[in-house]
Amino acid sequence: MKRRTFLFKILAVATMFPLMPACLRTPMVSEAASPISPINKPHKEWRELVSPRAYQILFEEATERPESSNLVYEDREGTFICAACYLPLFESAFKYESWTGWPSFTQPIAGHIATKIDFKMIWPRTEYHCARCGGHQGHVFTDGPPPRGERWCNNGIALSFVPKEEQLPTLRG
Repeated sequence: MKRRTFLFKILAVATMFPLMPACLRTPMVSEAASPISPINKPHKEWRELVSPRAYQILFEEATERPESSNLVYEDREGTFICAACYLPLFESAFKYESWTGWPSFTQPIAGHIATKIDFKMIWPRTEYHCARCGGHQGHVFTDGPPPRGERWCNNGIALSFVPKEEQLPTLRG
């Protein structure tokens, strides 16, 4: 083998080293066991229950434009629920202004979120979904405020807000 070819191959392999740890992980990172039972509804049925744009985000994993959801500015006390199945996902006490253009939270309701590794932007990211219906919500990053340092960056269209004084809707499914 020629020296130049050998060096080229070594360089090509070395450029892949940063991605290797993420490739060796299991795709589902999910939280600890949850009392939430996943529902297995066909996507065709979800399409009839949510708007076309919500369907794209929740079940085709699209992303809304920044600043396109009024939930970015929602600052009342209450609960943010999955727009598809109505599972509570975030409490308003954990919402904060991240200046990203999407509703952001420091933590979800325990056991109500499932995560997986996403390579759509080439570099691995942690994507999260509703643990009940599997609807795509957003991505979690490690640039959030203390003490957890997490930013749960959510698509506003994938959520609905229920003010504290109102009763949560019955789970849909």
